[in-house]
Amino acid sequence: MNTTTAGTVFVLSLVAALVAVYRPFGDYLHRVVRDSRQSRVERGIYRVVGVDPAAGQSWGVYARSLLAFSAVSILFLYAFQRLQNHLWLSLGFDPVIPHGAWNTAVSFVTNTNWQWYSGESTMGHLVQMAGLAVQNFVSAAVGIAVAVALLRGFARSRTGELGNFWVDLTRITLRILLPVSVVGALALMLGGVVQNLSGGTEVTTLTGGTQFVPGGPVAGQEVIKELGTNGGGFYNANSAHPFENPTPWTNWLQIFLILLIPFSMPRVFGRMVGQHRQGYAIVAVMAILALASVTLTNVFELAGHGTVPQAVGAALEGKETRFGVSNSATFAAATTLTSTGAVNSFHDSYTALGGMVPLVNMMLGEVAPGGVGAGLYGILVLAVITVFVAGLMVGRTPEYVGKKIGPREIKLASLYFLVTPALVLIGTAAAFATGNNATALNVGPHGLTEVLYAFTSASNNNGSAFAGITVSTPWWNTALGLCMLLGRFLPIILVLALAGSLARQQPTPASEGTLPTHRPLFVGMVAGVTVILVALTFLPALALGPLAEGL
Repeated sequence: MNTTTAGTVFVLSLVAALVAVYRPFGDYLHRVVRDSRQSRVERGIYRVVGVDPAAGQSWGVYARSLLAFSAVSILFLYAFQRLQNHLWLSLGFDPVIPHGAWNTAVSFVTNTNWQWYSGESTMGHLVQMAGLAVQNFVSAAVGIAVAVALLRGFARSRTGELGNFWVDLTRITLRILLPVSVVGALALMLGGVVQNLSGGTEVTTLTGGTQFVPGGPVAGQEVIKELGTNGGGFYNANSAHPFENPTPWTNWLQIFLILLIPFSMPRVFGRMVGQHRQGYAIVAVMAILALASVTLTNVFELAGHGTVPQAVGAALEGKETRFGVSNSATFAAATTLTSTGAVNSFHDSYTALGGMVPLVNMMLGEVAPGGVGAGLYGILVLAVITVFVAGLMVGRTPEYVGKKIGPREIKLASLYFLVTPALVLIGTAAAFATGNNATALNVGPHGLTEVLYAFTSASNNNGSAFAGITVSTPWWNTALGLCMLLGRFLPIILVLALAGSLARQQPTPASEGTLPTHRPLFVGMVAGVTVILVALTFLPALALGPLAEGL
């Protein structure tokens, strides 16, 4: 089987698996977020926290609860890192430097998992397990909770309540993320992923030398980093490390885990608004953009444009031979189409155009299918913008699933879209204006791409790195940390405000003037608006970076 055929089979098998689980897993997600019953464990948690699970929250209270929980999480994780030398299983590591601890705390709480450090030489096992891995669970649950709150805004009428943040957070963590992670961790352990509390072992190599091989509770963190679209590897090499991702089939499983929840969330949308076809329309937009990205990344990498790749017959630099070009390219597309940021190859070593596609994936807002929860609420905001634009062009009433899109709704949706590009472009300009771009190992178009990629990754809460740039300085840790914070919580506040506005509305029956939002025409319009908005915003920067290098 040649490389192209093997890559096609790999991708098609992923598509088939995602299609197979879309309905049953999406229905399960729907049951979890709609169930009014409380388990004994959940009731115990509510008593400890002091929460009335029957009390509904307005969008403002929901947002304040989310922000308070996230603020406490940042403070706790910062202190955990600074005190790690006094903790059990510290492995003798020193406290994490202040600006690095700040960056890491913000990174994991915002579901970004950007890493300026090498995990196996910086973080002790307890910090990895009780600090970073715990945030992998709850930050993912926060994203899903916000998406569910927006869906309630579409589904409810004449009410100010969007549910209860603490109930959503608890239920999503215990009923969705935790059980799937247990099964996934067992599967990864069977595939050879390490799970122990060893500090490491000295081994003798084939040449007679010695090498230190670190151990750790890897499988438990690996599964939630993918399932929760977190990223953040236990080792510096991330999912390229054989202890994190040993074989081609564990590579397939990790990509499947990355895409599982984001591609199933539109089913929840369809169920909650009472129109399955609306969910199919949204997942169709996601699928079109995702397949285009996967195809382009594979084509550019398999073609091997560039002097060296053409000389050796393949673009294998920075890729693991056990995965090959196609499986690496598919992983790169999946991890940047979502907000995962895990990598099994180094994007800086990709061809110029092949490396541009992951960058564009993040610039699209990571909506195809995006992060857990974040992808769905991002694509729904774009759907709202599309309905409004279509209404202006053809005279249709700006309505979406029975809710009018008025001045307040379109202002909130527009502000949501503008937050991330502003952070990316201002951050990139600031790096060059202050001379901090000098930490990039390259100059010219490739150096610009490295800086642009770093701010795009941080502001979109992706966390993947282009490599080739030193970001362990106070300026970079502070700047990227601010981009992660603002890029996560400003859009969330805007989404919750939009949800509150929609929930207060009275349903509007469909009429002759209502634009059908479940047909192929609307699917194409949403995909087109997504691409056009990104092109208008980022094309100048892309033209100076990867396009200039590739052409």
